[in-house]
Amino acid sequence: NSSRLVLFVEIQPQHCKTNRVEPNATIGEIKSMFHKSHPQWYPARQSIRLDPKGKSLKDEDVLQHLPVGTTATFYFRDLGAQISWVTVFLTEYTGPLVIYLMFYFRVPFIYASKYDFTTSKHWVVHLACMCHSFHYVKRLLETLFVHRFSHGTMPLRNIFKNCTYYWGFAAWMAYYINHPLYTPPIYGEQQIRLALIIFLFCQIGNFSIHIALRNLRPPGSKTRKIPYPTKNPFTWIFLLVSCPNYTYELGSWLGFTLMTQCLPVAFFTLVGFVQMTVWAKGKHRSYLKEFRDYPPLRSPILPFIL
Repeated sequence: NSSRLVLFVEIQPQHCKTNRVEPNATIGEIKSMFHKSHPQWYPARQSIRLDPKGKSLKDEDVLQHLPVGTTATFYFRDLGAQISWVTVFLTEYTGPLVIYLMFYFRVPFIYASKYDFTTSKHWVVHLACMCHSFHYVKRLLETLFVHRFSHGTMPLRNIFKNCTYYWGFAAWMAYYINHPLYTPPIYGEQQIRLALIIFLFCQIGNFSIHIALRNLRPPGSKTRKIPYPTKNPFTWIFLLVSCPNYTYELGSWLGFTLMTQCLPVAFFTLVGFVQMTVWAKGKHRSYLKEFRDYPPLRSPILPFIL
């Protein structure tokens, strides 16, 4: 029957045949069928490709739109155990929040015993704790109520890598900022106030971008659209930057670095900037490839520079 396709999924070193499927079947439906015959490989764990070295096909890809005939051979790859993005984000963001507060309250076994449960005499230390806590509470709330993820899961191993990064840096920064011998910024109150303004401005900007990106994608959809500025002035940076959420994130940590004048914070900001630049460049290339009418003036993360 020429109206049907017979699907073969190649699992090295043998072939595995599934049921006949309709030409309008999606890759997501193929994964579900494959899961029924091979329960150990649930859909999120599967990567289906047309070529062993090719890119993974999207769940929404339709068979009749792919370069296949009435009989198609796909290649399967096990992505390993998966975990939801929400779980990963909640875990990696809860850690820094709790760890920082442990250093702020100077729980035993961190500093000398005479400093247990004492408080710093410098008001910038208390301000820094409020800003750090605000940042991660904001991230947790955004994970629960704002973000809409295009991919439901990520490899389980990522949670260990991500938590090591966020939890480790949080402990390193908190140790020095809350240390009994910590000294305030060299330019005093003026420097701290300027840093606070930068931090809060960028936090509001970051949240505004996340809301704008959320509104681009209807609930339950994986639709991708070009983000444009809205009536919110904080989104006008979309005129010049593809990923302003990273731009504002960088600004927030620059403000926190200025506020605390702490070397570990500066290093965390630098490492974060490098990583966000990699992500922004990848997203920028994806936009250019997917949308022919993508605004040509935009840079990945820093206007006119990077």
